Amino acid sequence: MKVIASSVRKGNILEVDGQLYVVLSAESFFPGKGTPTTQIDMRRLSDGTKTSQRYKTTEQVERAYVEDREHTYLYQDGDNYIFMNPETYDQLPVPADVVGDQAVYLQEGMACMISIYEGNAVAIDLPQRVILEVVETEPTVKGQTASSSYKPAILSNGVRTMVPPHIGTGTRIVIMTADGSYVERAKD
Repeated sequence: MKVIASSVRKGNILEVDGQLYVVLSAESFFPGKGTPTTQIDMRRLSDGTKTSQRYKTTEQVERAYVEDREHTYLYQDGDNYIFMNPETYDQLPVPADVVGDQAVYLQEGMACMISIYEGNAVAIDLPQRVILEVVETEPTVKGQTASSSYKPAILSNGVRTMVPPHIGTGTRIVIMTADGSYVERAKD
């Protein structure tokens, strides 16, 4: 499906020269004099190569038809992560390079949005927040101010993050999956 370059957004899948690319960022420039342009940074899905293209904002680009469907994470099998469609119970293997750095936040039974192109998973969206347990952290030093002094902690999935001083070992906390940052103490 052809769309104008200025309507392309982050996460869209484009077809350029017969290859599929996922859009990392799209920015439109409107100079006072001259032609408005759109700068699109994208990553090739086949091998992960990053590239940057500049189009006139009215130029047509080919947007691949990608189906977004919710799947439930089941388990890891070698280099693949196995997800299940909750409606049909079909299992879908997702390659490790598609999941990327987010793999550490996958939990059994987690609902994720998977973008599927011609039967293959090309992109995955995890929930914004995930609840994990602190397995190791330094004890609180008396007299530290609570304002902005954070301490390192290791979570149940092996990820290191910074937590406020009042968080101790065994505490369940909410973490942002995008950058691994602490949000709040879990309410359960």
